Amino acid sequence: MAFAMMQPEHRIPGLALVRPPWHIRDMRIDYDQISKTIAALTEGETDHVALMATVVCELHHADDRFDWTGFYRVTGPEMLKIGPYQGGHGCLSIPFSRGVCGAAARTGEAQIVADVDEFPGHIACASSTRSEVVLPVRDAAGQLIAVLDIDSDQPSAFNTTDAARLADILEQVFTRA
Repeated sequence: MAFAMMQPEHRIPGLALVRPPWHIRDMRIDYDQISKTIAALTEGETDHVALMATVVCELHHADDRFDWTGFYRVTGPEMLKIGPYQGGHGCLSIPFSRGVCGAAARTGEAQIVADVDEFPGHIACASSTRSEVVLPVRDAAGQLIAVLDIDSDQPSAFNTTDAARLADILEQVFTRA
């Protein structure tokens, strides 16, 4: 096996040629591949918490925009409680009347927030969050069971394509359970 070696005469004095660390690379989610992976991992599983934990783990590690990825479960009338997540600590409880997660639960619509400081009533669970996407999660009967919340430390990190593809994954996993 041959390796290309940089010849000493081609080096720039004082400049070290290094690869960026693994955590700096620009990693974007491959929605087709992650859908297949999640489908294979969750096949036959019906427990919602187990499904949430698996989905969150796979999504969180698939894209460097995803700084916090988790579910808030519907646990009572107009109330969300933290579920499986990856990242720093999340808020423990969120009423439907507050924040981006509450708006997604209340309206049943995906919320794409380019700048969380501009969202009325935003709940700052983490000071590093600059933007987020939140989607309602429904079971096979159409009942709201949770919201998926993905936060980014980058402004304007999410778009309608992200929301649509994430919604497809959620439907694939939770409407069959």
